[in-house]
Amino acid sequence: MNSNIQTASVPATSRRSLLRAAVAGSATAGSLLAFGSAFPAAAAPAGAAEDVGERPTTPEQALRRLAEGNRRWRAYRQQHPNESPAVRTRLTQGQHPFAIVLGCVDSRVPPELVFDQGLGDLLTVRSAGEVLDEAVLGSIAYGVLELHIPLVLVLGHQSCGAVGAAVHADETGERLPAHIQYLADQIRPSIDRGAQGEARVAATIDAHARRTRERLAAEADLAGAIAAGRLAVAAARYDLRDQRVRLLTP
Repeated sequence: MNSNIQTASVPATSRRSLLRAAVAGSATAGSLLAFGSAFPAAAAPAGAAEDVGERPTTPEQALRRLAEGNRRWRAYRQQHPNESPAVRTRLTQGQHPFAIVLGCVDSRVPPELVFDQGLGDLLTVRSAGEVLDEAVLGSIAYGVLELHIPLVLVLGHQSCGAVGAAVHADETGERLPAHIQYLADQIRPSIDRGAQGEARVAATIDAHARRTRERLAAEADLAGAIAAGRLAVAAARYDLRDQRVRLLTP
């Protein structure tokens, strides 16, 4: 598949046999490459696309749609799809998003903008550093099991403050305030101790996205959908400098 979401690789860590089994049966990131009174009525925004066509139903189709949207975003040629009055009315009857994006809370990385998608296209789940907890896992499971979404994309990003804080706390032994320490504790197993300084933070961002992907793929309910070929779980990194999303290979 031709895709403008590029790949970036870092030496992979060893995985448990369960993870191998879960991912082996899926279209993984690598194989996917081979996102009062009522207000007065208003017209659809100029240049907005009412509908971008059929909903992707396979992991490959979903990833291709995200890649196309990211390409438009980088070129400043956004279509702002699925914002028209007709689409808004149709969505009152239900939703059929084609991808789940687990991203960071960072205000610079909103998935609908980064992938140039509109209403009803993405199920977005956001937590600082893409950290998993029961609410995040339940939200993703809902998208897969109830909405039959074929792709889960873990989206890390350059200059992630949560990862930077986790690395700093690990290096200094400093205790972070309040619930921020929980985030650092969840990110710590992904810290790349083979790098130093900013390179350590950058490498840990990728390693943590990969580890989160692996943890999701090992979830029993998700692993079943993967084994049946209905779901793929992929990891990627968004770079603030060039606005490009790059897939992270295993």
